[in-house]
Amino acid sequence: MSQDQESLRRKLLRWTGRLAYLACLSVVAVVVAYLAFGLFVRSGVTPVPDLRGLPEAEATDLLADQSLGLRRNQEEDAFDDSIEAGQVLAQQPGSRTLVKRGSTVSVALSLGPQVVEVPDLTGQTAPAAQVTLAASGLALGRTVGVIGNKAAAGTVVEQWPNAGKGVPPETSIDLLISRQSRGETYVMPDLVYRRYEQSRTFFQQRGFRLGSVKYEVYEGIPEGVILRQFPLAGHPLRRQDAIALVVSTLEARSR
Repeated sequence: MSQDQESLRRKLLRWTGRLAYLACLSVVAVVVAYLAFGLFVRSGVTPVPDLRGLPEAEATDLLADQSLGLRRNQEEDAFDDSIEAGQVLAQQPGSRTLVKRGSTVSVALSLGPQVVEVPDLTGQTAPAAQVTLAASGLALGRTVGVIGNKAAAGTVVEQWPNAGKGVPPETSIDLLISRQSRGETYVMPDLVYRRYEQSRTFFQQRGFRLGSVKYEVYEGIPEGVILRQFPLAGHPLRRQDAIALVVSTLEARSR
């Protein structure tokens, strides 16, 4: 065997020995770590279980099984849309954290979805109702006017949802607002070709208001016959509306 081959063989043996030594050290390290962890656990340490979403009573029992206690942190309780009221919302220490047996875990509970009680807006003006809703965390929805209600004009007479109902924040509240009555409304009759004096007496006795009356010569029509009218027949008519007429005459004149 040449000198070079002998040198190479010796180097390979040295490297093989070193690798075997490192392998033995790795095995020893793993065994020591395992034994240390087992000793650590047996010495009174346990991982904290995941309590999120559990009712307080169940969370207490689960912790007791691992010799841990529960402490309620009411200051951290909060509203949550996904976790029901009374269930664990957060915990400290977190799940899988190693703690000594006999330790306590602080938990905060969910208050459930946040709900706002709808205030009573009856009798308030529309602007005042809007301010009240904003202060309650709600929004003004649609407003619909109603005529003929005994409530003061411009005030709320109905609301949807009703007062006292619990709703989510920023819910829109619809209002029914009383409007000023414009008086009774009638249908304008057809007065064309009727006698003016009879029609005038009819309307005046019933409190209607006659406006301008113009006279116009119209061949073949006797004097005092209504030729045109405003409002037209069939249109709405209120007592305060002026009724304008054009009446036939035998000679041009005005009134």
